[in-house]
Amino acid sequence: MNSPQFLIFAILAATMGLFLWGRFRHDIVALAALMACVVAGLVPAGEAFAGFGHPAVITVAAVLILSQGLQNTGAVDWLARSLLPRDAGRLTSMLALLGLGAALSGFMNNVGAMALLMPIAVQLSGRIDLTPGQVLMPLAFGTILGGMTTLIGTPPNLIVSGFRAEAGLGHFAMFDFAPVGVGVAVLGVIFITVFASRLVPARKSVNTKGFETGAYMTELRVPEKSKAVGLTLNLFEREIEESGAQIVALVRDEARINAPHRGHRIRAGDILVLEADVEALAEAVSVFDIHLEEKGSSVVKDKEEEAAKDKEAKTSRKAEAETSRKAEAETEDGDTAHDHENELVLRELVVLPGSSIVGRPARDLRLRTRYGINLLAVSRDGHSPRARLRTLKLKSGDLLLMQGPAVIITEFVNETGCVPLGERELRIPDKRMALIAGAIMLGAVLIVTLGLLPAAPAFALGVLATMLFRTVPLQQVYTAIDWPVIVLLAALIPVAGAMQSSGAADLLARFLVDTIAQGNPIAALAVVLITTMFLSDVMNNAATAAVLCPIAIGIASTLGVNPDSFLMAVAIGASCAFLTPIGHQNNTLILGPGGFRFGDYWKLGLPLEALVVAVSLPLLLWVWPL
Repeated sequence: MNSPQFLIFAILAATMGLFLWGRFRHDIVALAALMACVVAGLVPAGEAFAGFGHPAVITVAAVLILSQGLQNTGAVDWLARSLLPRDAGRLTSMLALLGLGAALSGFMNNVGAMALLMPIAVQLSGRIDLTPGQVLMPLAFGTILGGMTTLIGTPPNLIVSGFRAEAGLGHFAMFDFAPVGVGVAVLGVIFITVFASRLVPARKSVNTKGFETGAYMTELRVPEKSKAVGLTLNLFEREIEESGAQIVALVRDEARINAPHRGHRIRAGDILVLEADVEALAEAVSVFDIHLEEKGSSVVKDKEEEAAKDKEAKTSRKAEAETSRKAEAETEDGDTAHDHENELVLRELVVLPGSSIVGRPARDLRLRTRYGINLLAVSRDGHSPRARLRTLKLKSGDLLLMQGPAVIITEFVNETGCVPLGERELRIPDKRMALIAGAIMLGAVLIVTLGLLPAAPAFALGVLATMLFRTVPLQQVYTAIDWPVIVLLAALIPVAGAMQSSGAADLLARFLVDTIAQGNPIAALAVVLITTMFLSDVMNNAATAAVLCPIAIGIASTLGVNPDSFLMAVAIGASCAFLTPIGHQNNTLILGPGGFRFGDYWKLGLPLEALVVAVSLPLLLWVWPL
C-alpha cells in the first residue's frame, strides 16, 4: 500500500466514523472529506468542485423541483383520493397505500411522497385498528422500495449511472432499473402488507395528551402592587426561567391576546395565561406576588382545555380588534397585530429532513412575532426532551405541538417544510395546473426514455417549463432543492474519483475478491450487495453509493465479468436501509410520530432485507448476467 492509498483509506475511515457518530450533518462531513483530499493532494485543487457540475447532481436538483410542482398543484392529492379505497379492509387498504407510495417514489422524491401520504396513513390507522406507527413504518419502507425502480427514483441510482458513464459504458436508461427493482419492490410491498402488523411494535402514538408540556394551563391575575407590573413579558419569563413556565396568552380588558409579543408590558389587572407545572406556578406566585384568577382560572386539561379554547375563540371580534390596536401602540419594536378571527387549534407537526428550522433553537424562530403562534411542546424519539423549549435545537423527525389560528399554522408549515400529522387543511387541486405539472414530468421522462437527451438536460428543460408555467412559484424554485443532499453528492464524487486514481478502489476490490469471495463471481456479487445494504443502514445512501461504485467496478474488472451486475447490486443495496432510523430520511421522519425507539426498525427491516437479497440476486444474474 503506497502513501496516497493509505491517505485515502484514512480519510474514508474518518468520514465513515463521522457519519456513524451523527454529531455533524452529512453534507458537512462530506465537504470536510473533500477538503482533506485537496490538502493531501489526492484531488487537484482546480477540480475540487467539479462535482457540482456532475450530471447526477444536476438531475437530483431538477427532479426535486419537478416533484414540488406535483405537490403544489395537488396532482398527488388527486391521485390519492382516486386510488385509495375508503371502506376496504386492512390488507386491501394497506396494499393500496403502500402501492401508491412506491409508485410515486419511482417518479418523484421519495421523502416528498412520504410527506404527502403521512396524514393519510395516520387517518387510515384509526380506521383499520392499528397504531399510527404500524402504518407509518410500512409506508416508509414502501416508498424506499419504490425509489429503486427508475433512474430518477432515488439519488443512488443517478450516482450509479454516472459512474457507469465515467467507466466508458454510457449512462443507464430510464427504466434499466425496473426489471430488478420492480420485482423486489412488488414482493417487498406484499411482504410488508402481510407481516407488518405482526412485526412492527404497537407503540402508543404520541398525540396531544402524550406531550409533557406542563401539568397546568392556569390564569394568574396581576395586582396593582405586584413586582410584575411594568415588566415586559420577556423579562417576566426570564425571572422564572429555571421553572420552565411560559406565557401562552394575555387577557386585558376582557379580551384575550393569543401569543402576545414578548415586548408587551404587563399592567395591573392583566391576566397571564401560564402553562406550567406545580413548582413553576408556585415560583411565579411567590416571586411576583400575583394571584390565581378565581373565576376563570381553572386548571385546563385534555378535553377541558379544548372546551376552554373553543369558548375563547368566540370572544367578541370588536374587543379583539381594539386590544390588537392597543398592543400595536405599546409594543416596543413595532410588532404588528395578528388576525385572531380564526379559531384556535392545536396541531402536531413533524419536522422534515432539510426543513429550514432544523438545527435552530426554538427561540430563534420568533414564532410570536412573525406568526402569532405558540410552540407548546417538542417530542423527540417518543418523549419530551429535557432541554428548555427556547434553547432546544430542533432535529428532523421532531414532533411539534403548535397552538394558534389554523390559517397561520398552515402558513408556518408551508414556509418551514414541516408536515401536519392531523387531517390536512382543505387544498383544492388546480386541475389545469396539475395536468401541466404532470405533463412536464411525463415529458421529461419520455425524453430520457427515448434517448433524445441525457437525464440532466432533459430534467433541466422540465425545470424551465415549470418556471414558465409557474407550477412552482419562482420564489420556491430554489427552496424546493434539498441543498444538503446536493452538497453531499458534489463533495463525495471527487473523493470517489480519488479512490480510483490512487488505486485504492482496486486494492480493496482485490481484497474482497480474494479473501471473502474466494474468486467466486456470484459470492462477490452477494458481498457487494450485502455490504452496500449494511452501510446504507448506518450512513447516507447517496454517500454509500458514491463510495461503493468504484469498488464494484474494480471487483468486476478483477474478475473479468460484467460490471453492470455489480453496479446494479450497489443500486439495490443503497435503496434498502431498513434497520435503523438514520439510514434513510423517511425512517427518520416517522421516528417521533410513530413513537419508535432506535431498535424497533430491525424487527420488520431484517426479514425484509433478507427477502431483498433472496429475490434480487437471482434477478441480477438473470437480467444482468455475469
